[in-house]
Amino acid sequence: MPFKSKWGSYLALGVTALLLSRGMFAAFNDPEGPNLLIVVGMAAIIYSLSLTVYAFGSPAADLKKLLSAVLIQMLLVISLYVLLG
Repeated sequence: MPFKSKWGSYLALGVTALLLSRGMFAAFNDPEGPNLLIVVGMAAIIYSLSLTVYAFGSPAADLKKLLSAVLIQMLLVISLYVLLG
């Protein structure tokens, strides 16, 4: 199913990166809670890495590219949580 616009995919990747970053830092058991600057910075890193996966995918399969980029985001957050936690 091709998307009408690339902006929807970029927005979905950005929102997913923010939610996963927020969830990762919320799980660290910090009494002050996650710092907004750190969460946004990590979301930018996650978004940029997943955007490279999305940009270099096949142009015929937009949904597969989007799902693989979201999967990369999830795997990245899980691995960072294990390494930093």
